[in-house]
Amino acid sequence: MFIHEICGSWMDHPFWKKSFTLSDESDFNTLIHCDVEEVGIDTSKGLDVKAPASARSLEPETLRVENTFHLVAECAKKQAQPRASMQDELVRAKKIYASTARVVVSIFGEARMGKAIKVEQVAPLVEEINQSIARNSDALISLARLKNADNYTYLHSVAVCALMIALGRQLGLEGAVLHEVGMAGMLHDVGKMFIPGDVLNKPGRLTDDEFVIVKTHAQKGWELLKNCPGVSDMALDVCLHHHENVAGTGYPDRLSGEALTLYARMGAVCDVYDAITSNRCSRRDGSRQKPSAK
Repeated sequence: MFIHEICGSWMDHPFWKKSFTLSDESDFNTLIHCDVEEVGIDTSKGLDVKAPASARSLEPETLRVENTFHLVAECAKKQAQPRASMQDELVRAKKIYASTARVVVSIFGEARMGKAIKVEQVAPLVEEINQSIARNSDALISLARLKNADNYTYLHSVAVCALMIALGRQLGLEGAVLHEVGMAGMLHDVGKMFIPGDVLNKPGRLTDDEFVIVKTHAQKGWELLKNCPGVSDMALDVCLHHHENVAGTGYPDRLSGEALTLYARMGAVCDVYDAITSNRCSRRDGSRQKPSAK
Protein backbone atom coordinates (compact mmCIF):
# COMPACT_ATOMS: atom_id res chain seq x y z
CA MET A 1 0.00 0.00 0.00
CA PHE A 2 0.98 3.64 -0.37
CA ILE A 3 0.86 5.37 3.01
CA HIS A 4 -0.52 8.86 2.45
CA GLU A 5 -0.60 9.96 6.10
CA ILE A 6 0.50 8.52 9.43
CA CYS A 7 -2.08 9.80 11.89
CA GLY A 8 -0.97 11.19 15.22
CA SER A 9 2.29 12.59 16.53
CA TRP A 10 5.52 12.22 14.53
CA MET A 11 7.16 11.25 17.83
CA ASP A 12 5.00 8.13 18.07
CA HIS A 13 6.72 6.38 15.16
CA PRO A 14 10.25 6.07 13.70
CA PHE A 15 9.39 6.94 10.07
CA TRP A 16 10.95 10.19 8.85
CA LYS A 17 8.55 10.39 5.89
CA LYS A 18 4.81 10.78 6.29
CA SER A 19 4.16 9.41 2.77
CA PHE A 20 5.82 6.29 1.38
CA THR A 21 5.15 2.92 -0.24
CA LEU A 22 4.78 0.21 2.39
CA SER A 23 6.48 -2.72 0.69
CA ASP A 24 9.05 -3.92 3.22
CA GLU A 25 8.05 -6.55 5.78
CA SER A 26 10.15 -4.95 8.53
CA ASP A 27 8.48 -1.56 7.93
CA PHE A 28 5.11 -3.26 8.14
CA ASN A 29 5.98 -4.87 11.48
CA THR A 30 7.32 -1.58 12.80
CA LEU A 31 4.10 0.18 11.84
CA ILE A 32 2.00 -2.50 13.51
CA HIS A 33 3.89 -2.41 16.80
CA CYS A 34 4.45 1.34 17.24
CA ASP A 35 1.90 3.71 18.80
CA VAL A 36 0.16 4.61 15.52
CA GLU A 37 -3.53 3.69 15.54
CA GLU A 38 -4.52 4.79 12.03
CA VAL A 39 -3.01 5.58 8.65
CA GLY A 40 -4.47 7.01 5.46
CA ILE A 41 -3.69 5.29 2.16
CA ASP A 42 -3.71 6.51 -1.43
CA THR A 43 -5.28 3.78 -3.57
CA SER A 44 -4.25 5.52 -6.79
CA LYS A 45 -0.61 4.74 -5.92
CA GLY A 46 -0.94 1.40 -4.13
CA LEU A 47 -3.23 -1.42 -3.04
CA ASP A 48 -6.71 -0.79 -1.66
CA VAL A 49 -8.42 -2.29 1.38
CA LYS A 50 -11.54 -4.40 1.20
CA ALA A 51 -14.56 -2.11 0.93
CA PRO A 52 -17.29 -2.34 3.59
CA ALA A 53 -20.45 -4.13 2.45
CA SER A 54 -22.50 -0.92 2.60
CA ALA A 55 -20.20 0.71 0.05
CA ARG A 56 -19.96 -2.05 -2.54
CA SER A 57 -22.83 -0.66 -4.60
CA LEU A 58 -20.97 2.60 -5.22
CA GLU A 59 -19.29 3.38 -8.51
CA PRO A 60 -15.60 2.36 -8.58
CA GLU A 61 -14.25 5.93 -8.78
CA THR A 62 -16.42 7.12 -5.88
CA LEU A 63 -15.41 4.12 -3.82
CA ARG A 64 -11.73 4.71 -4.52
CA VAL A 65 -11.90 8.34 -3.41
CA GLU A 66 -13.83 7.50 -0.25
CA ASN A 67 -11.36 4.79 0.75
CA THR A 68 -8.40 7.07 0.07
CA PHE A 69 -9.45 9.95 2.27
CA HIS A 70 -11.65 8.40 4.96
CA LEU A 71 -8.90 7.68 7.47
CA VAL A 72 -7.16 10.99 6.76
CA ALA A 73 -10.38 12.81 7.63
CA GLU A 74 -10.68 10.83 10.84
CA CYS A 75 -7.07 11.73 11.66
CA ALA A 76 -7.82 15.43 11.18
CA LYS A 77 -10.79 15.19 13.53
CA LYS A 78 -8.62 13.62 16.22
CA GLN A 79 -5.98 16.33 15.85
CA ALA A 80 -8.54 19.07 16.57
CA GLN A 81 -7.93 18.66 20.27
CA PRO A 82 -9.51 20.87 22.91
CA ARG A 83 -7.45 23.50 24.71
CA ALA A 84 -5.28 21.88 27.38
CA SER A 85 -4.36 23.23 30.77
CA MET A 86 -0.97 24.89 31.16
CA GLN A 87 0.21 22.09 33.44
CA ASP A 88 -0.84 19.33 31.06
CA GLU A 89 0.56 20.99 27.95
CA LEU A 90 3.89 21.82 29.58
CA VAL A 91 4.62 18.11 29.87
CA ARG A 92 4.13 17.56 26.16
CA ALA A 93 5.68 20.91 25.18
CA LYS A 94 8.94 20.02 26.95
CA LYS A 95 9.22 16.86 24.86
CA ILE A 96 8.40 18.70 21.64
CA TYR A 97 10.84 21.49 22.43
CA ALA A 98 13.72 19.13 23.23
CA SER A 99 13.12 16.92 20.17
CA THR A 100 12.77 19.91 17.85
CA ALA A 101 15.94 21.52 19.18
CA ARG A 102 17.95 18.36 18.49
CA VAL A 103 16.72 18.15 14.91
CA VAL A 104 17.30 21.87 14.29
CA VAL A 105 20.90 21.56 15.53
CA SER A 106 21.43 18.70 13.05
CA ILE A 107 19.73 20.45 10.12
CA PHE A 108 21.53 23.75 10.69
CA GLY A 109 24.82 21.88 11.09
CA GLU A 110 24.36 20.38 7.64
CA ALA A 111 23.50 23.84 6.30
CA ARG A 112 26.82 25.10 7.66
CA MET A 113 28.52 22.54 5.43
CA GLY A 114 26.56 23.80 2.43
CA LYS A 115 24.04 20.98 2.31
CA ALA A 116 20.44 21.69 1.30
CA ILE A 117 17.77 22.03 3.96
CA LYS A 118 15.47 19.00 3.84
CA VAL A 119 11.97 20.42 4.11
CA GLU A 120 10.52 16.98 4.84
CA GLN A 121 12.52 16.93 8.07
CA VAL A 122 11.37 20.38 9.16
CA ALA A 123 7.67 20.03 8.30
CA PRO A 124 6.78 17.50 11.05
CA LEU A 125 8.48 19.71 13.65
CA VAL A 126 6.38 22.69 12.58
CA GLU A 127 3.20 20.61 12.75
CA GLU A 128 3.98 19.44 16.29
CA ILE A 129 4.56 23.05 17.35
CA ASN A 130 1.33 24.08 15.63
CA GLN A 131 -0.64 21.45 17.53
CA SER A 132 0.93 22.49 20.84
CA ILE A 133 0.09 26.14 20.19
CA ALA A 134 -3.48 25.13 19.36
CA ARG A 135 -3.80 23.26 22.66
CA ASN A 136 -2.22 25.97 24.81
CA SER A 137 0.05 28.60 23.28
CA ASP A 138 1.51 29.70 26.62
CA ALA A 139 3.26 26.40 27.36
CA LEU A 140 5.70 26.13 24.46
CA ILE A 141 6.27 29.89 24.20
CA SER A 142 7.18 30.09 27.89
CA LEU A 143 9.72 27.30 27.46
CA ALA A 144 11.17 29.02 24.41
CA ARG A 145 12.25 32.00 26.52
CA LEU A 146 14.88 29.88 28.28
CA LYS A 147 18.12 29.81 26.29
CA ASN A 148 21.83 29.95 26.84
CA ALA A 149 24.49 31.55 24.68
CA ASP A 150 25.66 28.24 23.20
CA ASN A 151 22.28 27.14 21.84
CA TYR A 152 20.68 30.54 21.31
CA THR A 153 20.53 30.52 17.51
CA TYR A 154 18.91 27.08 17.37
CA LEU A 155 16.37 27.67 20.14
CA HIS A 156 15.65 31.15 18.81
CA SER A 157 14.58 29.53 15.55
CA VAL A 158 12.21 27.18 17.40
CA ALA A 159 10.84 30.10 19.42
CA VAL A 160 10.24 32.29 16.37
CA CYS A 161 8.45 29.38 14.69
CA ALA A 162 6.11 29.09 17.69
CA LEU A 163 5.57 32.85 17.88
CA MET A 164 4.85 33.09 14.15
CA ILE A 165 2.22 30.35 14.44
CA ALA A 166 0.66 31.97 17.52
CA LEU A 167 0.57 35.37 15.80
CA GLY A 168 -0.75 33.81 12.61
CA ARG A 169 -3.63 32.23 14.53
CA GLN A 170 -4.47 35.60 16.05
CA LEU A 171 -4.53 37.08 12.53
CA GLY A 172 -6.91 34.36 11.34
CA LEU A 173 -4.40 32.38 9.28
CA GLU A 174 -5.02 28.66 8.98
CA GLY A 175 -4.24 25.51 7.04
CA ALA A 176 -1.32 25.53 4.62
CA VAL A 177 -0.66 29.24 5.09
CA LEU A 178 -0.28 28.83 8.85
CA HIS A 179 2.08 25.90 8.26
CA GLU A 180 4.21 27.97 5.88
CA VAL A 181 4.33 30.79 8.44
CA GLY A 182 5.78 28.34 10.96
CA MET A 183 8.28 27.02 8.41
CA ALA A 184 9.39 30.57 7.67
CA GLY A 185 9.95 31.21 11.36
CA MET A 186 11.94 28.02 11.77
CA LEU A 187 14.26 28.82 8.84
CA HIS A 188 14.59 32.60 9.16
CA ASP A 189 18.03 32.60 10.81
CA VAL A 190 19.68 29.72 8.98
CA GLY A 191 22.14 32.19 7.45
CA LYS A 192 23.80 32.63 10.85
CA MET A 193 25.42 29.27 10.28
CA PHE A 194 27.78 31.10 7.89
CA ILE A 195 28.82 33.78 10.39
CA PRO A 196 32.15 33.11 12.18
CA GLY A 197 31.52 31.86 15.70
CA ASP A 198 33.85 34.38 17.33
CA VAL A 199 31.76 37.19 15.81
CA LEU A 200 28.30 35.65 16.26
CA ASN A 201 28.97 34.65 19.88
CA LYS A 202 30.99 37.67 20.94
CA PRO A 203 29.83 38.58 24.46
CA GLY A 204 30.61 42.29 24.16
CA ARG A 205 29.51 44.99 21.79
CA LEU A 206 30.33 44.38 18.13
CA THR A 207 32.61 46.67 16.18
CA ASP A 208 31.19 48.30 13.05
CA ASP A 209 33.11 45.83 10.87
CA GLU A 210 31.82 42.87 12.89
CA PHE A 211 28.27 44.15 12.62
CA VAL A 212 28.62 44.34 8.84
CA ILE A 213 29.57 40.66 8.89
CA VAL A 214 26.58 39.71 11.07
CA LYS A 215 24.18 41.56 8.78
CA THR A 216 25.16 39.29 5.89
CA HIS A 217 23.28 36.39 7.49
CA ALA A 218 19.97 37.39 5.91
CA GLN A 219 21.37 37.32 2.38
CA LYS A 220 23.42 34.17 3.02
CA GLY A 221 20.37 32.35 4.40
CA TRP A 222 18.29 33.39 1.40
CA GLU A 223 20.99 32.16 -1.00
CA LEU A 224 21.00 28.76 0.71
CA LEU A 225 17.22 28.38 0.88
CA LYS A 226 16.53 29.43 -2.70
CA ASN A 227 18.36 26.30 -3.86
CA CYS A 228 16.54 23.95 -1.47
CA PRO A 229 13.64 22.01 -3.02
CA GLY A 230 10.28 22.68 -1.39
CA VAL A 231 11.18 25.95 0.36
CA SER A 232 8.31 28.39 -0.17
CA ASP A 233 8.48 31.98 -1.39
CA MET A 234 7.18 33.01 2.04
CA ALA A 235 10.14 31.39 3.80
CA LEU A 236 12.54 33.07 1.37
CA ASP A 237 10.89 36.44 1.97
CA VAL A 238 11.01 36.15 5.77
CA CYS A 239 14.61 34.92 5.73
CA LEU A 240 15.78 37.84 3.60
CA HIS A 241 13.64 40.61 5.11
CA HIS A 242 13.11 39.88 8.83
CA HIS A 243 15.51 42.72 9.69
CA GLU A 244 13.69 45.29 7.56
CA ASN A 245 11.29 47.80 9.14
CA VAL A 246 8.56 50.17 8.00
CA ALA A 247 10.84 53.19 8.44
CA GLY A 248 13.24 51.84 5.83
CA THR A 249 16.28 51.72 8.12
CA GLY A 250 16.67 47.93 8.18
CA TYR A 251 18.70 45.56 6.03
CA PRO A 252 19.58 44.20 3.51
CA ASP A 253 17.34 46.09 1.06
CA ARG A 254 16.13 49.00 3.23
CA LEU A 255 12.53 48.22 2.33
CA SER A 256 9.79 50.34 3.89
CA GLY A 257 6.03 50.71 4.15
CA GLU A 258 3.97 48.68 1.72
CA ALA A 259 7.08 47.12 0.19
CA LEU A 260 7.20 44.85 3.25
CA THR A 261 4.90 41.85 3.09
CA LEU A 262 2.72 40.81 6.01
CA TYR A 263 4.93 37.78 6.57
CA ALA A 264 8.17 39.79 6.61
CA ARG A 265 6.58 42.11 9.19
CA MET A 266 5.48 39.12 11.25
CA GLY A 267 9.01 37.73 11.09
CA ALA A 268 10.50 41.05 12.23
CA VAL A 269 8.08 41.36 15.14
CA CYS A 270 8.54 37.77 16.34
CA ASP A 271 12.32 37.96 15.95
CA VAL A 272 12.57 41.08 18.12
CA TYR A 273 9.99 39.86 20.64
CA ASP A 274 11.90 36.65 21.30
CA ALA A 275 15.19 38.54 21.54
CA ILE A 276 13.97 40.95 24.22
CA THR A 277 11.99 38.39 26.25
CA SER A 278 14.55 35.56 26.33
CA ASN A 279 16.37 34.79 29.56
CA ARG A 280 20.08 34.39 28.89
CA CYS A 281 23.31 34.74 30.82
CA SER A 282 24.52 37.31 28.30
CA ARG A 283 23.08 38.91 25.19
CA ARG A 284 25.41 37.77 22.43
CA ASP A 285 23.33 38.18 19.29
CA GLY A 286 24.98 40.91 17.25
CA SER A 287 21.66 42.28 16.06
CA ARG A 288 20.81 43.15 19.64
CA GLN A 289 24.13 44.85 20.20
CA LYS A 290 23.11 47.34 17.53
CA PRO A 291 19.46 48.30 18.20
CA SER A 292 19.24 50.35 15.00
CA ALA A 293 19.42 47.12 13.00
CA LYS A 294 15.87 46.29 14.04
